[in-house]
Amino acid sequence: MTAATPPPAPAPVPARFSINQMTVRQLPLPELVRECVRLGVRGVGLWREPVAQYGPAASAKLVRDAGLEVTSLCRGGFLTAVEPAARAAALADNRAAIDEAATLGTDTLVLVSGGLPPGSKDLAGARARVGEALAALGPYAAERGVRLAIEPLHPMFAADRCVVSTLDQALALAAPFPPSQVGVVVDTYHVWWDDTAPAAVARAGAAGRIHAFQLADWVTPLPAGVLNGRGQLGDGAVDLRWWVSLLDSVGYRGPVEAELFNEELWAGDGAALLSDTTSRAALLLS
Repeated sequence: MTAATPPPAPAPVPARFSINQMTVRQLPLPELVRECVRLGVRGVGLWREPVAQYGPAASAKLVRDAGLEVTSLCRGGFLTAVEPAARAAALADNRAAIDEAATLGTDTLVLVSGGLPPGSKDLAGARARVGEALAALGPYAAERGVRLAIEPLHPMFAADRCVVSTLDQALALAAPFPPSQVGVVVDTYHVWWDDTAPAAVARAGAAGRIHAFQLADWVTPLPAGVLNGRGQLGDGAVDLRWWVSLLDSVGYRGPVEAELFNEELWAGDGAALLSDTTSRAALLLS
């Protein structure tokens, strides 16, 4: 009898790979940490809501004691309100988010700018208010060793979630501030379609403003909820390896997070999802 050919060994997990907590939101933080240690994943991107369940200090200790690094905290932002009381509340919440990031030991707070205020059609005014908020928050973040990372979202979210739709717009908002204070997030799900994005990535890399890089795929048909339709790496239309090469070419050497929002994936086994995502990312980053 001929011996069966053994399956190929899994690709080693690159040191720069990070799993965003939302990808496997069905895993409580302690279980996520245990599975990362088991698989050899060294970085995690955390979200404020699940962190709040344990407390930032306890979460930081849990991750630190396991030898992991918090690569980012999601999310701050939602800075487009017009009314003074609402703007003050948003700034206070973002200062709290900055403090949480510092406690967790990450230097990157991801910002989703916020959509149009109810009844408004003024995109330019909303973006201007984001810039005003950055002026108030940037120095506060810098004092705590935290960078603000503006994440442009796909234009389909401009009305209700994020008036910043392109890397060019994000870079324009970041430009008045030192790169050590304000930069951008490159998320393939949101910018893969934009033919101006590669040039914007090059400018951001040259200026040291790429503060986070996130991977997700674009699959069709989009689900009814749209927001939770990010595809597993390699299952959709995005040339993810090309994007990894682009970020490498402009000198980005930071963490690469897999950040998936997908109801079908969340309905399955979280440990298996983490293992699958890690294996796919290892091939992309090898």
